[in-house]
Amino acid sequence: MRKHLAIVLLALAPSVAWAASTTTPASRDDGIATRPPNAWRADDPADSLYRAAKDALNDGDYRRAASLFHRIGERYPKSTYAPDAPYWEAFALYRVGDEAALREAQRVLDAGRRRFPNASTRGDAETLATRINGQLAKLGDPTATARVMGEAAGDSRDSAKGGKTGRSARSGRSGADNACATGDGEDDESTDTRIVALNALMQMDAERAMPILRQVLARRDACSETLRRKAVFLVAQKDTPDAADILLGAARNDPDREVRGQAIFWLSQVRSDRATAALDSILHSSGDAELRERAIFALAQQRGDSKAWQTLRDFAKSDAPVDLRRKAVFWLGQQERSTENAAFLHTLFDSPNGAPLRDDIIQAIANAGGEESVKWLLSIARDSKQDTEQRKKALFWLGQQRRVPATELTSLYDALPDRELKEHLIFVLSQRRESAAVDKLFDIARHDSDRSLRGKALFWLGQSNDPRVKQLLMEIINQ
Repeated sequence: MRKHLAIVLLALAPSVAWAASTTTPASRDDGIATRPPNAWRADDPADSLYRAAKDALNDGDYRRAASLFHRIGERYPKSTYAPDAPYWEAFALYRVGDEAALREAQRVLDAGRRRFPNASTRGDAETLATRINGQLAKLGDPTATARVMGEAAGDSRDSAKGGKTGRSARSGRSGADNACATGDGEDDESTDTRIVALNALMQMDAERAMPILRQVLARRDACSETLRRKAVFLVAQKDTPDAADILLGAARNDPDREVRGQAIFWLSQVRSDRATAALDSILHSSGDAELRERAIFALAQQRGDSKAWQTLRDFAKSDAPVDLRRKAVFWLGQQERSTENAAFLHTLFDSPNGAPLRDDIIQAIANAGGEESVKWLLSIARDSKQDTEQRKKALFWLGQQRRVPATELTSLYDALPDRELKEHLIFVLSQRRESAAVDKLFDIARHDSDRSLRGKALFWLGQSNDPRVKQLLMEIINQ
């Protein structure tokens, strides 16, 4: 029986191994396969050679890997591993990186495309070929430069593929998504290839790339959304005069929310008056609350731009929705020790327009730090005319300021007539570890005339590890 079972298993081994291979696809990085899948056909005559080539590639021994992958097609042309071997040979040569290796990789890919037009790596091969052309173009190769220009412009993305049969078509997508792989739109492979080409062109000649990127971002079909999302990133990488204008156009007009959001984010990385003006325009004119919030964030990233901070200050005191004004106040507090922002927030706190924002202003001023912030928080905590909740918030944030001596807080306790504020200050003192704060809690627990406050102090002392707590409890019990 066992012998019979062994024979059955041996007969099934190839199909079992093939099934296993489908669960271990090649690892991917930045649009192409970078690590071969595990070997899946133990009965294949090229199996051991494939394993050795795979190990060499993963170990970074690229020349040996290229040689071993080349032997697979040379010695075992009918092997299961043969159709994808040219891609992995070319990828290894691409990793070698010198001009001779790049040209050999180009030749290997061309030969592999002709010999194995239906290889599972054919889409990756197209993208890899564009990368190789980009490297050769940087070395001054005019033919490679022309190819990169053609791919970037989308002129030849399907000429070598025999139609849209890319990864998106093979992945089983249906409906509108699958239409992108079969209709006039772009499939995943052509998008990857074109992005690689655009990136290479940007590195070589930004002036020639920018008009093409502008054309990409002018598209409005759903199938080009991925391409447009990546295009806004490429636009932002070059400090050209029209970068801010292109990004602004995408932020305002692209039908895809993610494209608009990314365009606003990258506007924050363009350090220019035009970028600040563009963000200002979005903040004040867009009807999309999420995009306006992103514009606030982007303006706050313009650290050295006084106009950006002025825009945020103006917006914070405007009649815009309170939730958005709160975001502006938060970011104003993130610029540490800014006298302009601090003075503005103090004024806004006292104004009728700032009433809905007072809690946020207290937190923003505390985040900004500095002696003036501490003095202001103390003044709010002491001011009996202020709302109790806001005084409690000022006390809380004072407790978080390690530069505020615990003695300042303990003296404040005795000056506060309000029982609710004293109870809150007991909690604030319990979060400090200085001896002055702990001593004050012991004093309150022993001597405060308010029994409830004594109980609060005792409760928080019980949460500490101070050995004196046990003695205090014994004193209370024995009274």
